[in-house]
Amino acid sequence: MASNPVAGFNGQANGEKTPGPLSGSGHSCHHQSETETDAGPSVKCLSRLCSRDEDERAAALEELSQGFVVRLGLDRRGSARLSKETLLHLLRLSRSCPLQEVRGRASELLRTAQEQGVEVPRSLATGPSAFIPAKEMFKEGPDQDILIESFLSLGRVDHITMVMALHPAYLSCFLKTQHALLEVDGPLPRHWRHYIAIMAAARHHCSYLVQQHSAGFLEAGGEESWLSGLEHAPTKLRSLQTLNRLLAHRPWLITQQHIQELVCPGAEPRWSLAELIHAVVLMAQAHSLSSFVWGCGLNPEPDHIGGYTFQPPSPSHLHRSPHSPAHEDGRQELVDGAMEVEVLMKRMVELQQQQEEEECTQEEMVTRFERERSESIPTAVVRGAPPELVLRLVEDPEFRYEDFAPRGEQAPPTMRAQDYSWEDHGFSLVNRLLPDMGQLLDEKFQIVSNLTYHRMAMHEGVDTHTLRKALWNYIHCLYGIRYDDYDYGSVNVLLERSLKVFVKTMACHPEQTTARIYHTFWRHFRHSEKVHANLIVMEARLQAALLYTLRAITHYMR
Repeated sequence: MASNPVAGFNGQANGEKTPGPLSGSGHSCHHQSETETDAGPSVKCLSRLCSRDEDERAAALEELSQGFVVRLGLDRRGSARLSKETLLHLLRLSRSCPLQEVRGRASELLRTAQEQGVEVPRSLATGPSAFIPAKEMFKEGPDQDILIESFLSLGRVDHITMVMALHPAYLSCFLKTQHALLEVDGPLPRHWRHYIAIMAAARHHCSYLVQQHSAGFLEAGGEESWLSGLEHAPTKLRSLQTLNRLLAHRPWLITQQHIQELVCPGAEPRWSLAELIHAVVLMAQAHSLSSFVWGCGLNPEPDHIGGYTFQPPSPSHLHRSPHSPAHEDGRQELVDGAMEVEVLMKRMVELQQQQEEEECTQEEMVTRFERERSESIPTAVVRGAPPELVLRLVEDPEFRYEDFAPRGEQAPPTMRAQDYSWEDHGFSLVNRLLPDMGQLLDEKFQIVSNLTYHRMAMHEGVDTHTLRKALWNYIHCLYGIRYDDYDYGSVNVLLERSLKVFVKTMACHPEQTTARIYHTFWRHFRHSEKVHANLIVMEARLQAALLYTLRAITHYMR
């Protein structure tokens, strides 16, 4: 996804077609529609912009410019033969290419076209995130080397990559996993992989990922009609819908019976265990990545629906982000925010001393877990209906997250990590059925769990291990997973209420994340630290969902 493994880039990502049902601004202008003969730059020319040879890139830029001038018809004003697809490619390069010479030339060509009477698109967003001001994000320093490497390897740098580049070690591992899931030879055909990810992202109304994977689906040879609704997809893919719903919203309800219905002899259509594991990891990854997209307030890509317009800027018409409300600044109480950091620092020290001096009984540990699990944490306002391009790909849209253990109700049995864990059980099962994937996922879990810069807000030399562990274990607690050797009293000490609201919203119903929720927690922390928290939520949620499904598969295989 990030840097468009989502679009299935294999040397030609810049030549991908904008999906028919996802394109179109509804505004008439001087460019051609996509249904006409493409008059844009060649796929070969665009792919050469990603060459590691500077001379070849320079030659490709000249070829792009000359072809653009010819098609612009400079000697005949208003006679441009530029497709909308060409203009959107240039817009994307002008906004997100990390190579200055490519970005500058794309901007220059768009200006030239506009001067010749062509209505050109403009981006509706000023940066990759609606929550993180572009100037502040770039001041914190996304790693330029990894952005350049992503562009040269994959053909584009998307908003996911730009934000994750605040943590390059994690991003590198994430991109390897995405590539293996979507591109490397495996049990499922490439276009099916993208369609499964589309089905999963649609559960959380994530039009960003739906559009990314739709482009990849078409580039991989998928039938456009499938994007018009689930009823057009093969029966075998539609048979995943129950598992998709449960994985997204209530994974603790997944049982051996759900697996048996898909893989046992006589099932129609039948999934092999290898195919099913591949599909499960794809779905769980897309669900958790939807949490990241919403939790970081990612704006649509410049060439996505909602990311561009052909209308000139108007002071009376301000663009509204898909993240409601469009922009709120909840960080104005800077003094209070600074005090919160000092209080948290003090609590971390005291907690460590207390844990060294005291030992809780097992009964008390269980009581603290149950108290944390059943705590009532309010969530955000419910959003309106998702866009049609998402809604038509969702079955049973009313099925939503419900608390694992609502107060006063009988809860499902808690999953004890000692009985079924990733390290002792899940890792080996995934690796056996989908070679190398267990290793890649494990590396991702390890990196995000151990990632630290030994700083917290304005303080340096800080050991943040207890805070990171509290975040991870709180998310697993929300999903009904208990660690016998962890004192859940630490969660209440270290995670203040506004942080719990953010974490629960992002992990359980991310489509309800708002700018207010993002800005209200950790008001004096760097944005990179908040992105780090997002990564922890994303990966802890992914592991929790996988554990329930892998346990059900293990029970089936016995």
